[in-house]
Amino acid sequence: MTDTPPEIAEMVRARLMAKTGPERFRMGVEMFDAARRMVLASLPADLSETERKRRLFERLYGTPLPVRS
Repeated sequence: MTDTPPEIAEMVRARLMAKTGPERFRMGVEMFDAARRMVLASLPADLSETERKRRLFERLYGTPLPVRS
C-alpha cells in the first residue's frame, strides 16, 4: 500500500533516474550506512563485539547469522 499520489511517485522516480549510476550507488551506500548506524545505536552498549555484529546482521537481514562449521 502507498499513500503517495502517482504523479509525485513518478516525479521522485524521474529525479532519481536522472542521476548517474555512480550517484545512485553512492545514495544506496549512504542509506545503508545510516541504517547500520541507527541499528547499532539501538543495541545495548555492553555487548561484546561479536554479539553486536550478530545482532546487527539479524536486524538488517531478518535471519540469524549462519553458524560456521
